[in-house]
Amino acid sequence: MIDPRVLVGKPVIAGTRISVEFIVDLLAAGWSHEKILANYPRLSEQDILASLQYAGELLHGERVYPLATA
Repeated sequence: MIDPRVLVGKPVIAGTRISVEFIVDLLAAGWSHEKILANYPRLSEQDILASLQYAGELLHGERVYPLATA
């Protein structure tokens, strides 16, 4: 869910102020799904998977163009 009034419009888990970015950062830091769910009981396994899916979709849409050489 994206709402410009919540976390400056960053995508968040519906019904929370927990951003997708935060979930991905926790996973990148080595947190397990179980540790995230234990520390943030309002989240579900589906929320974690949806965060990863969202991040993946952003990367699929990203384009990298080589720099022009002189």
